[in-house]
Formats: sequence, C-alpha cells, structure tokens
Amino acid sequence: MRFRTKLYASIGSLLLFITIIVMILMNMLEQSTVKMNVVISDLNERIEVASTIKEEVSVTSSVLNTMLKDRGGKINADLLNTWESSNSNLQVAINLLEKKDTQDKSQELIGKLKILQDSYRSMGQQALVERRMNPNAELAPDFLAEIEQFSQRMVQLSELLHGLQEQGMKNELLRSKDTYTWAVENIYIYLVIGLLIGIGFAIWIIKSTSNNLNKVTDVMKQATASDFDTLPRIEITSKGELSEIAVAFNKMAKALEKHSKNEKQLKEEAEELSWLNTKIAEIATLYPEIENVQMLANMLITKLVPMVGASYGVFYLKEVTKSDQYLTRMSSYASLSGEEDRKQFRLGEGLIGQCALLKRPIHLNHVPDDYLKLGSGLGEASPHSIMILPVLFEEQVLAVIEIASFETLTPLHIKLLEKVNNNLGIKINSIMNHMKVELLLQESQALTEELQAQSEELQMQQEELRTTNEKLEEQYEASKQKNFEIQEVSAALEEKAQQLEISSKYKSEFLANMSHELRTPLNSLLILAQILSENGEGNLTSKQQEYIKTIHSSGNDLLNLINDILDLAKVESGKLDVISKEVELNQLKEFIYRQFSPIANKKKVHFSIELDNELPMTFFTDELRLQQILKNLLANAFKFTERGSVSLQIRSVMKSIIGNGGEEQGFQHMFAFSVIDTGIGIEKEKQETIFEAFKQADGTTSRKYGGTGLGLSICRELAQLLGGYIEVSSEMMNGSTFTLYLPNLQINNKLVNISTARMEAAVSLEANDSDNSHDQILKEESFIKHGKSILRNKKVLIVDDDIRNVYALTIALENHDMEILVAENGREALDVLQEHPNTDLILMDIMMPEMDGFEAIQQIRKISIFETIPIIALTAKAMKHSREECLEAGATDYISKPINLEQLFSLMQVWLFTKEG
Repeated sequence: MRFRTKLYASIGSLLLFITIIVMILMNMLEQSTVKMNVVISDLNERIEVASTIKEEVSVTSSVLNTMLKDRGGKINADLLNTWESSNSNLQVAINLLEKKDTQDKSQELIGKLKILQDSYRSMGQQALVERRMNPNAELAPDFLAEIEQFSQRMVQLSELLHGLQEQGMKNELLRSKDTYTWAVENIYIYLVIGLLIGIGFAIWIIKSTSNNLNKVTDVMKQATASDFDTLPRIEITSKGELSEIAVAFNKMAKALEKHSKNEKQLKEEAEELSWLNTKIAEIATLYPEIENVQMLANMLITKLVPMVGASYGVFYLKEVTKSDQYLTRMSSYASLSGEEDRKQFRLGEGLIGQCALLKRPIHLNHVPDDYLKLGSGLGEASPHSIMILPVLFEEQVLAVIEIASFETLTPLHIKLLEKVNNNLGIKINSIMNHMKVELLLQESQALTEELQAQSEELQMQQEELRTTNEKLEEQYEASKQKNFEIQEVSAALEEKAQQLEISSKYKSEFLANMSHELRTPLNSLLILAQILSENGEGNLTSKQQEYIKTIHSSGNDLLNLINDILDLAKVESGKLDVISKEVELNQLKEFIYRQFSPIANKKKVHFSIELDNELPMTFFTDELRLQQILKNLLANAFKFTERGSVSLQIRSVMKSIIGNGGEEQGFQHMFAFSVIDTGIGIEKEKQETIFEAFKQADGTTSRKYGGTGLGLSICRELAQLLGGYIEVSSEMMNGSTFTLYLPNLQINNKLVNISTARMEAAVSLEANDSDNSHDQILKEESFIKHGKSILRNKKVLIVDDDIRNVYALTIALENHDMEILVAENGREALDVLQEHPNTDLILMDIMMPEMDGFEAIQQIRKISIFETIPIIALTAKAMKHSREECLEAGATDYISKPINLEQLFSLMQVWLFTKEG
C-alpha cells in the first residue's frame, strides 16, 4: 500500500471523527449563544431605559429648581420647554420599562415611581402657575420642601431600578459562563479520543516507511561529504512516494553538479575582471603625474607592455602639418638599433598607417620569423603575435600603439588593451589641450613682458598670466573685481566731475554777479569823474582838476584790479577761451612800443624792442592773451626799474617740452619773448613764490612798490593755456629777465586753436574787437563831416534800475544836447516808449527787477515801429557770452560797465548815423 494512501486513510478517518464531534459541539454552542444574545440584548435595553429614567429625573429636578429660584421676571421659555419635554420623556421611559421588566420587585418600584412622578409634576405645574401670576412672590417653605422630598425619592427609585437591571445583567453573564465551560470540557474530551486514534495510524505508517527512509538518509550523508562535482544517486525499486523522492533527489544532484561547474566558471570570470580593473587602476594612477604627451608615451608603453605579457611596444602620435598627416614614433619598449627608418608613417602607409585610416585594431598571429627580432643579452627571436590599436577621441585618431609578444595574447590581455585604449584618447586630448593652453600662456607671458615697460597697472595682470591654467580662473575673478573697482572709481570720478561742473557753474554765476555789483557803482564814479575832468564849464581850479583826475585814475585802477581777479579765477577754473589767429610780429612790436614808450620817457628809462632776423613774419597764437602777458611783464619791469633800461627781445630757440608731471618730453622750436630790466632784482628763494596769486617779493605793509600780486600769476596761467611757460632769472640789484616761451606754430596760414575753454571769459579783453568793427563807419567822410553833432536833439531812453548810473549818464548825454527819458525797468520802458514813439535810441541795462533787459528787448522788437530802433545793451555782468545773448535777444550793440564815454558816444554816433542812412 502506498504511503500516501495509508496517510490519506488515517488522516481522513481522524478528520471525519473530529468533524462529527465538532459539529455536535458547535450546535450546542450555537443554541447557547443565541439564547444568551437574546437575554443580553433585552437586559441592555432595560439598562438603557433605566439610565434614561435616572437622567430625566435629574434634569426635571434641576430645571424646576432653576425656574423657581429665578424671581422678579418672566419664566424662561427655554427652561419651561425643557422641563415639559423631560417630564414627557420620563413618562415614556417608565412605561417602556414597565413592559420589558416583568419581575415583581421591578414592577413594585415602577408603580411607586409613576405615583411620585405624577405628584411631582402636578406640584411643579402648581408652583409655576403661582410664579407666573406673581413673579416676586415667595413660595411656602413647606411646599418647596415637599417638592424637594418628592424629587429625592424619585432619584432614589430611579437608582434602584438602574441597579436592579445591572444586577440582572451580571446574573445572566454568570449563567452563560457556566454553559461555555461545560461545552469546552466536552470538546477537550472528544479531541483526546481523536488524538489517540491518530497516533495509532501514525505508528503503523512509520514502521512501513522507515526502511526506505534509511536508504535515503545514507545517500544524503554521502552527498554532504562530496565536492559537488560528482554526487551519489538513490536506488529504490518499490513504488511510492519514496521512489519519487529518489527520482527528485537524483535530478537535484544532477542540477547541483551543473551549478557547481557554472559557479567555478563565474568565479574565474570575476577574478579576471578584478585583475582587469586592478591593471586599469594602476595605469590610471600614472595620469596625474603626466605633464605632456612625450611623458605619457614613455610611462604608458613602459607600464603596459609587460602588463599584457608582451616583449616589445611602440607609441606613435599623430601630427598634422599644412599638407599631410603623420604618425610619429614618440616612445618604444625594448627596441633595437636600426629601427630609425620606421620612425614616421603617413595615413594608410604600412600597418600603422592602415590601422589609423581604418580606425580599428589589427591583430596578427603566426608572425614570420624574419618580420621582427626581439633581443636581449642572451639572444634574439621573432614574436609570435602582434597587436596594433588606434587611440580614438570623438572618432578622430590621436595615436597608434603597437605591441609584440612571444606568446599569443589572451582574450583577457586584449580586453585590457581595449579598455586602456578607450580612456587613453580622453587623456591625450586633455594633455594636448593643456599643452595648447600652456603655449598660449607662454605667448601671453611674452606679451606681458613686452607691455610691462609701458604700463605698471597692466604688469600685475600680465604676471598673473604666467601661472598655471588653474590660476587663470583666479586671475579672471581678480579681473572682475578690478573692473568692478574701476567702475566704482569711474562712477566716483563722474560724480566728482558733475559736482565740479555744478561748482563751476555756481562760480561762473558768482563771478558774473560780483562783476555786476562791483562795476555798477564804479560806472557812475568813472562817468562823473570823466565829466568833471573835462571841465566843460571851466569853473574848476587846477588843484580840483588834479583831484578829479586822481579819482578817475583810482577808479580805473580798481577796474583793472577787478578784471585781474576775474581773469585769474577763470583761468584757474579752466573757463578762459583762447582763440588763436595769425599774429604779425611787426604789428605786435608797434603796439608794445606805443603802449610803453610814453612810460619810458616819463621815467627816463631807455626802452627798446629787438626782433631776431631769422624770425618768420607771422605765427599763430591768441594775440590778445599774448599782449596781456607782455603788457604785464613790461609794466612790472618799468615799475621796479628806476634807472637804466628795459628791453623786449623776440627770438626763436630750441626748447625742451615739459610734460604734465614736470618731466622733459623732447625738444621743439619755440618763440622766446624776453623782458629784460636793470631794476632791483628778485631774491632767488622768492623767484617761485612771485608767480602765486597775491604773493610779492616784498609783501610787507611798508613795501615801496604797490600792486596786488596777481599779474605774474595770471601771466603764468595764460602762458600754459597758450601751450608755453615762463622762466625767470634774477639777481638782487642786477635786474631781472622774464622769458615767455610759446610754440612756433606755422600751419599753412590757418587758424590754430591752442586751447579751447568751455565757459565764459571777461569781455574787457574783447572790447577792442567791438571798436574795430565800427572803424570803417567812423572813417567814412560823411560821418566825419557830421561828427558829434549827430547826437544833438536826439531823444534817448535810459533803462536802468540804479539811480546813480541814470544820473551819471543823464549828465553826460545832456552835455551833448540830447533829450533824456528814464525808466527803472523793462515794463516801465514799454510804457515810456508807447508815450514817446519818436524815441531815437535806447540804452538798456540787462539786470533789472520785474522785467530784465533781455525780455524788455524782445518785447520792444515785437512792436512794429520799434523793430529797427537802435538798442545798446549796458551790463555790469561782464561775461563773454553776454554779448551773444544780448544780440540774440534783439540788441543792436553791446557795451560793458564801467562805460567808457568815448566808446559809448562812438557807438551812438554809428547807429544813429546808420539809422538816418
């Protein structure tokens, strides 16, 4: 009988017996459970109803007490509703419990509770009715005590009912526990009987199968002692489960033998992979030390050839020329002499060139004996195998490696060569790029050395370029920081320039206002002094005339001082215009001689002007500035020379060019204007200080010679604007020599601008230009014939807010029989012109309140009858652009204060003559 059949029969009988027993017991338990659930469910409902009765009694009592204690107002409707609802719920719960609990004791308690509840409810309603009728009335204490007593008794009865229901639940649970214990004891008895029957069946089965199991055990013991290459087999002839086990074991033994072989094969492959990775890592450790391709070739071929068991190796690097590409031998391993002929290959030439052209390895076995000889001290022989591999990077051949071995290269060695070859292309490309960077770095360093002498600022940046490629990034960051600092400095400089521009603008406005405030009172002083000095009525004594001339001379000295201060301020702030034109030296000589020959005659000092014969007739510079410098130098020479001579020498010399830093920058032809005197001389230690503003050789209060100390300071600044400079040489009591050096500019007779300033300049220097513009009119015969008689009986409007100027001009003009009209501002001038349309000429001040001169002129020109009336602008704000502004506003001409009466009369004659045709 099969083991399985025996086992099934025994187990089946056992299971059938146990099933019958279990079914009987389960039926008994089910009936007991159903009965218990019904009882427990009923008890739970009774307990819940008893709890409801208990809660509602408590709520009814609490709500009623609250309503009765609250006096002096209406009964709270919510509390009243709660009380009524609670009484209704209590009545329903009592009736429900009376139906469910049929016990005598419970029925007795429920009857008492119903009576108490009815009484309590009626008493509560009575109390509430009395409260509604008289909210402030107090209930009788006995009545309240009786209500409280009913409430407490109801609470006691509800608690007794609740406890009675809970006790019934406990009793029922105890009965259920006894029934469950009896059922479990019966189950244990039947199970013991079933186990005894099962043990009998098991003993019979074990005896019938023990022999075959012993056979299986012996075979398994033998299998554990074997090496899994050959395992024993189980041989059982009987049929059954053990025979199937034997077949399964034999199959398992066969599978284990196969698995053992696979495991050994995988182990060998893992060892090969480990060896491969180790060798690749050894080669990779060489890379950090390599600095160039030559070093890479030497170290790689020396390491790689013995690693694969070879005896010979060569490393070829691809080199590109303009016309062709070559593979050049860079390094070799175990090479012999006589191989120089095979040092270089073109693409496609030989196996080396063919390998590079095909971009794939070439493997040769069974190499002929005369192909290549490998030798040592003991002898030489031919290799058996040759391997040629191309080194690629991004599908481009960078190098070729050739290896020869006496033994055939194993697949593992070939795989190692391929792995190394894959990473080698990346390294070669990296090294070549690094070498290019190094080359560029060297070139950059060379450029740095060349530029170092030209710029110290660039030197630091160029020195940083000599560092390695890694330091280039640091230099880039430093450069970014430097640029940021430069931008900050540029922004600061730009802000400073804006501040200077604003400051310069305020300074210009201050100069203009100061000019106006100083010249306005001086104007009336000079006009009146000039009128008095003429002594038209002949009633002044000679002493009085001398006083008047002194006043007029002092006023002119004050005017010159004002002009000097304004000129110095403008020169120092870079706001003085220098306009170059062609200057004739002979005319300059005549001008200087006319200016100073009267002074020389008066002081009895010999005066001469000498011109070098080799000088050109003309040169280019600003004539007015040159005249101003020479007049200042000559005025000083005459002032400090009591006897002897003063001379002006003009010659051409070779002179060094002085840079901004004071260094010499070469030589050039220059004009030298030397003012030589035989005066008191200047101490050597004071020859520099005399060029500073307000500084003099003798600056004490007891000095013999007067002056402001501005002349030489202005001369030096003007000389620099003209592109030159001034030198002085002097000895005490032996005279002084001041030499002005100016560039000798000869540019095809064209105007040369030596320097152009940006803002205003004193108009006093251009007064001569205004006079010269009218020379032709003054020389006309018809004009000469009329003379000042053209002024007679002319109606002139004076527009000025300063009564002093109006007074002085009125006196001066009335002396020439002119009719004078006066207006204090532009608005009043328009009214006067409307009343006097036959006005012949207008003298218009510029700076006035309410309506200034510019606006007044524009308004006058809008009146058709005054479109051509001569308007001469008068202003003490003597700035260069004042003339242009006046003319643009519509003025006919312009004159600055203090007014020169002769110049004013000349202008009036010109424009009145022009008006009359």
